[in-house]
Amino acid sequence: MSAAAVTPPIGAFTAGRRARRSLLRAKWPLLALALLLLITAAALFGPSVAPVDPNRQNLIARLQPPLAVDRRSHRVYWMGTDALGRDVSSRLLYGARISLAVGLVAVLVGGLLGTTLGMLAGYFGGTVDAGVSMVADVQLGFPFILLAIMFLLVLGPGVVNLILALGIGQWVTYARIARGQTVAQREKEYVEAARALGLGHGGILVSGILPNILAPLIVIASFNVASVILAEAALSFLGLGVPPTVPSWGGMLAESRDELLAGHWWLALFPGTAIMLTVLSFNILGDWLRDFLDPRLVAVT
Repeated sequence: MSAAAVTPPIGAFTAGRRARRSLLRAKWPLLALALLLLITAAALFGPSVAPVDPNRQNLIARLQPPLAVDRRSHRVYWMGTDALGRDVSSRLLYGARISLAVGLVAVLVGGLLGTTLGMLAGYFGGTVDAGVSMVADVQLGFPFILLAIMFLLVLGPGVVNLILALGIGQWVTYARIARGQTVAQREKEYVEAARALGLGHGGILVSGILPNILAPLIVIASFNVASVILAEAALSFLGLGVPPTVPSWGGMLAESRDELLAGHWWLALFPGTAIMLTVLSFNILGDWLRDFLDPRLVAVT
């Protein structure tokens, strides 16, 4: 008997067919997935389909409402222009790249760090468990957004620093879940069998325990992408996120503060709607994943 023998007996084809059937039955997750694919396509192909350079200024055409037409170039400003005459639709497309990249990479960083430390703590216990738990308790003493602000104030704004700040702020959740799941798995028969066959600690953790604890971690990651995107928007709104020369949805909201009172509603409407729809889609997919990966519902779905 090997560690691979205890992996769930559902093949990739069967799981894919069950996921497709479950998505078609639940209309909202399917709509959320379609919307996220559209936003991802905008992020990937935004530079090639954007009307103009997102940082190109045209003070003559400043604060044009949506669907306004430039008299000189006859260009249509589909979402209007901002206070510097920059095209809002171009900035929205480029901003999708920052929001998705920061959200996904930060969750990947936090997930890898937290899962690794949590599995080590749960598997070895003792001093390793006490050390990881102590560091986690210390970090939990700081609010997440405050910790990210402190980190960015020390290192300065920037995409890489933003990803590190948001990723490090998320690892505790993954560590606690991975630790608890690993403690439950380490005394199972397949782990004892793997030890008897001479498999090392690394092999047992990676090929044996990890596949059996992935489901709750994936669900948490899907929800965390939404919270990280919101945190990125909040930090960019405060001026601590990406530099002003890099278009981002949070930065666009920050730039619209002074113009809202003057009736220029489109400057906040479009980036705010993009953030809301992206976060809502990830949360809906997270709810669906939680039900889909629940082993008690496998037979039902």
